[in-house]
Amino acid sequence: MLDLSRLRALHAVSVHGSVSAAAIALGYTPSAVSQSITKLERETRTTLLERKGRGVALTDAAVRLAQTAHELLSLVERAETELEERRGLPTGRLTIGAFASAARGLLPGVLAALAQAHPSLDTRLTEVDPHLSVGLVERGVLDLTVTFEWDISPLPAPDGLERLRIGADLCDVLVPRGHALAGYARLCHADLEGERWVGQPPGTVCHDWLVRTLRASGDEPDLAYQAAENHTHVALVAAGLGIAVVPRLGRGPLPPEVVALPLEPVPVRHLFAYWRKGAARRPAIRETLRMLREQWPDRSF
Repeated sequence: MLDLSRLRALHAVSVHGSVSAAAIALGYTPSAVSQSITKLERETRTTLLERKGRGVALTDAAVRLAQTAHELLSLVERAETELEERRGLPTGRLTIGAFASAARGLLPGVLAALAQAHPSLDTRLTEVDPHLSVGLVERGVLDLTVTFEWDISPLPAPDGLERLRIGADLCDVLVPRGHALAGYARLCHADLEGERWVGQPPGTVCHDWLVRTLRASGDEPDLAYQAAENHTHVALVAAGLGIAVVPRLGRGPLPPEVVALPLEPVPVRHLFAYWRKGAARRPAIRETLRMLREQWPDRSF
């Protein structure tokens, strides 16, 4: 008899590509994941992981077993959904993914409210790149994710998933207090020509949005400083090194050295929750969606 928790560990490694990434997603330690895989190898009398450089790779047998594990986990999810639906109360484990700003600015209040109202619900949160999170829901690694799309870059819902719009996160242009633009009441794209920018690294949604937006107005952006965290962007602006477009969600109070200015048209990213259609009947999913809308900060609309 194969152990389901060990199959879950193998499935996580196949999805995330490494033992350490699988451990983060499952909320385990890397050693616990490795031990689960080792025990599964003994149970199946099959080599499942092979050394590849500094990491590991799944053998052909492991790939096939991981596919079977995905099918089994889907069946377990269906059974758990039916039981939870009969009880009518949110119970069991709910794995939620969220991008950094939502994990900081929205999810803490939602998770605290869920814990207080439904002590039998075991919620787990993983910070996930918005590029990856929808696919992780689709593959069954996450039950629900909070992600976003920019107004000029829609994010469709794949077949088998549903989504709910949570709210609109407005963005401001942040400039150093001594900057020539700091005294403006509002800005237009022409005002931003020739500026040095602080922004996200290439390959991220926000980087692509900034470059596409500025190029559309005829300006080739000088992205001098690149950092993944919005709080780092604020610190670089405060140091007088450049300007940035930063969303309001999770931004927190600005230091006195930074001025936030509205831009016309206003940059907007729309937040959505995604979940699998087969799990839509779960009271835990419905209650989490309700809490996400209820906890959304009105100032960001």
